[in-house]
Amino acid sequence: MNDLLTYLASFFSYNIEKPLLFTQIHFWVFLLVVYAGFSFIITRRWRLTARNAYLFAVSLLFYYKTSGLFVLLLIFSTILGWLLGIGMDRSPSQPRRKLLMTIGVAINLLVLCYFKYAYFFTDIFNASFGTDYHIAIKIMLPVGISFYTFQNISYIVDVYRRKIAHVSNILDFGFYTSFFPQLVAGPILRADQFVPQLYKPFFLGRRQFGIAVFWILNGLVKKLILSDYLAVNFVDRVFDNPALYTPFENFSALLLYSLQVYADFSGYTDIAIGVAMLMGFYLPVNFNSPYKATNPTDFWRRWHMSLSRWLRDYLYIPLGGNRTSGVASYTILAVILLIAAFRLHSLPFTLAVVAVLLTVGLLWLFRPSHRRTLGTNVNNMDTMLLGGMWHGSSFNFITWGGLNGIGILVYKWWHRQGWLVQLEALAGATLLLQLARIIWGGPLLAMLHVGFLISFAIFTLLALLPQNARGTRRAQHVWSITLTFVFISFTRLFFRSGSNLDPAEANEQAWQTASMMVTQIGSHWNLAQIPDILGHYWMPFVVFAIGMAIHWLPERLKRRYRLTFASLPLWAIATIAVVTVVVVYQFITADLQPFIYFQF
Repeated sequence: MNDLLTYLASFFSYNIEKPLLFTQIHFWVFLLVVYAGFSFIITRRWRLTARNAYLFAVSLLFYYKTSGLFVLLLIFSTILGWLLGIGMDRSPSQPRRKLLMTIGVAINLLVLCYFKYAYFFTDIFNASFGTDYHIAIKIMLPVGISFYTFQNISYIVDVYRRKIAHVSNILDFGFYTSFFPQLVAGPILRADQFVPQLYKPFFLGRRQFGIAVFWILNGLVKKLILSDYLAVNFVDRVFDNPALYTPFENFSALLLYSLQVYADFSGYTDIAIGVAMLMGFYLPVNFNSPYKATNPTDFWRRWHMSLSRWLRDYLYIPLGGNRTSGVASYTILAVILLIAAFRLHSLPFTLAVVAVLLTVGLLWLFRPSHRRTLGTNVNNMDTMLLGGMWHGSSFNFITWGGLNGIGILVYKWWHRQGWLVQLEALAGATLLLQLARIIWGGPLLAMLHVGFLISFAIFTLLALLPQNARGTRRAQHVWSITLTFVFISFTRLFFRSGSNLDPAEANEQAWQTASMMVTQIGSHWNLAQIPDILGHYWMPFVVFAIGMAIHWLPERLKRRYRLTFASLPLWAIATIAVVTVVVVYQFITADLQPFIYFQF
């Protein structure tokens, strides 16, 4: 009895070293107890609010186990959104509605900025004015604050736009803001998509049950076999000290990290979708085979789809989208670029920023016919830069967002050109990089020159083949996927370098890691070492190859084996589940890896 009481006391108390992770047995014990209570409630003829209130309470317990007293911040955010929703719907005055909406968005963003960007802005201020101010109190980042903040903003804006009516019962609304499967790492719930589910009775059919179990098992396999194994046995080793590893190992770490971060984040999402489905709720799909993307725009339609759509609907379109642009669009771009120039103290970068801003200004002044296209491009760039900042408070994340923005703009220009212009542009860029490499040297220019040289050679070869041939179209498709994957993986150099760092030191450490990896990748490649490296790390490379092969399977085949699994007898599903769990837990390391997106 004493042991049981001790366990229960430990279970209901907050321990920073033992948060409730999907990969820990404690979470599944928690879910079993929660589901037992949930099953009892849904078998009674009580109002749906009783179910929602119960799930709200256990979600708060889940968040307390994950973030301690920061649960009070979640409660504050919940009460704020609920009151503002009621206030807007009951207000007959449109200006008053708009004022309430503005207050709600502003408070949510201010809270987010304080916890997430206080060190970042302090660092910028010190670097710009030569001061040495420090934040006296160490600021801890509440887990998942970006996700539930965006959900609250979604609700406030959707009520203001009259897309949905306000939620009158705070227990129902609290359930929307805190539903525990997706609370700390998404997907981001849109109010217009999830609020209607609050009032639907529970239903879990035989097939839905099978699909739910499939998603949970699929997520565990992704997280523990693909993501954690690649991280512990290769990726983390290289990123911890890039100088100790060869150019090939550094480049390979980028490619393997792309699979790691996908398996980690989509694995969490799969488990969240499965757990929610067991309770009769449906979360939005967050990934659609992103590494099948043929260009950067296509990639962001497939990756972290709930965030991409949120940014589109609540940032990109309000800025003007592809229709127009206003003062806000150009101000955001100018402020971010100028802050970066002040902070980095790099003459070449500062000159590049001045050149970009002058070019934008001159085009706006003297090419009125191009203002719409210019505005669309600026809105795209603003969205990607702010999307980068959403992920973290260091310039590495801004760099990552900016590179993705540049990739999208370059692709849009490229797509509008004929093959001859494309060939000329690629040849010109390759020659300019070669000239710059001769004059200035440096690993970055060397890396870019080699990349453009390879791209030019392959593009020329594909251009010489018969364009109507099926084999040529397939080769072009494969090349587009490969080029997009390599580009996205390279941008992740800055994403990974800024992850899992103390915000007070993130800028310096992240930039040093990124610079060191660029130096290594851009240095001399000894091709003779590659077979030995592949032989030494054969298992991570095999896991990577298997993971990518499964990822590239046709979607119709994946859907077929999901439905086949869901249609199996219950005893067969149970047997497969047990075998899968036993196999998966053979891959668990001594120190479980936290989900990457917990920090956001």
